[in-house]
Amino acid sequence: MFETVKYEVNKQVAWITLNRPEKLNAFTEQLNKELQHAVKQANRDTAVRCLVITGEGRAFCSGEDLSGVKEDMDHGDVLRRRYNPMVMELHKCEKPVIAAVNGVAAGAGMSLALACDFRLLSEKASFIEAFIHVGLVPDAGNLYYLPKLIGHAKSLELAVLGEKISAQTAQELGLATKVIPLDRWTEEVTVFAEKLAAMPTIAIGLIKKNLKASWGHSLEESLEMDAQAQRIAGLTADHKEGVQAFIEKRKPVFTGK
Repeated sequence: MFETVKYEVNKQVAWITLNRPEKLNAFTEQLNKELQHAVKQANRDTAVRCLVITGEGRAFCSGEDLSGVKEDMDHGDVLRRRYNPMVMELHKCEKPVIAAVNGVAAGAGMSLALACDFRLLSEKASFIEAFIHVGLVPDAGNLYYLPKLIGHAKSLELAVLGEKISAQTAQELGLATKVIPLDRWTEEVTVFAEKLAAMPTIAIGLIKKNLKASWGHSLEESLEMDAQAQRIAGLTADHKEGVQAFIEKRKPVFTGK
């Protein structure tokens, strides 16, 4: 089904791997569209309760494949046709999404990682706001997500200076959920993903929705969203299981329903 993306579901986790290792998984139109469709497929699949996006080979994603850039290219049109729909598909996803950043995440590759809910970084991973080095502006949601994670001043610094950010520095800034040693990379990413897949999936989706909405809402609006979300969560089988497990002093077994 996919040529530039590997897609596999295992233990309720959809593993989506950018698969252009010879180009450091740089974006092309095909990769943009296939990633968008893979995320949509995982979000619709009731057997999937968590998504992991990672890169094949030594890079996560090096951004746009500059070999395909033409002198008269309308970059705004490229964003509207290719990147914006991809980022919006991630933004709409109701399930937890992990960016397993196995190597460099540069330019739009960094934007992709920022659009995910969690960022697990290999100790050899790095972020680079590479746009400034080719006279461009961070895009694909980069300047939407970045200041929400690390604040305005530091976001401006990263975007304008375009310096390489190590995994350790990324963690200090608040960009990394966790930094993982190379010899435990696959194991720890898998454990983290399967832990999320075993949690109350509907409640996680509602948490994501309310957090995103809170940035543009008043307290009154947020309180009403809390009430609406809690009504929905309170009717789930997972809520009933959680209460019963508490009463019976046992670990709950959630089904995502």
